[in-house]
Formats: sequence, structure tokens, C-alpha cells
Amino acid sequence: MPAAALKPKPLPTQSTAKRPVLLDLPYEPVEKRPLPAGRPREWYITHNRRLKAMRLAIALLDSGVYLPDQARNERIRSAALTIGIHPPSDTTCHMVRALMRYSR
Repeated sequence: MPAAALKPKPLPTQSTAKRPVLLDLPYEPVEKRPLPAGRPREWYITHNRRLKAMRLAIALLDSGVYLPDQARNERIRSAALTIGIHPPSDTTCHMVRALMRYSR
């Protein structure tokens, strides 16, 4: 028997399926856990700012903004309103562009 006959058939994707493949949406975030105690206040501020920048970068990528040059402060702030978080500061907007730059 040829080796190709022994391979299992891959699962159909959206483009090859006879009928639409169900996606597991909406995405449910992971259960939140408390942050570790005893760190300096600046650590918590930086940590939360990084999380916010990651959420915003993901939202921008999902909306079709792929280059950091396309992500002006106004566009980042409008994405924040769209996903329901407070508008970011200039520092957080800078972090969002940095994340988009380094992901390439």
C-alpha cells in the first residue's frame, strides 16, 4: 500500500468544506487572576499598560490596520472605544505602534 494512502485526510477548512465550518466565536477570555502582591506601584502600572497595548494592537490587526504608520493616535483611541476600554494615553499609543512594529 502506498504511503500516501496511509495518511489521514485533513479536516476541511472554510474554503474547502461543502458547507460552512462553524467557528468557535465569540472568544471567551481566560479567567482573571489577582496580580502578585508586594511589587512597586510602577510595576503594576507598566504591566496593565502592556496588557492594554496588546489588546489594542490585536483589535487594530483584526480591523485591517497592519502597519504602525497607519495607527495614528486617533485611530488607536477609536479602536479603544470600539472594544470598550478607556482611551489610551500617548505612551500607550506609542507602545501599540511598537508592538505592531516588532511583530513583523
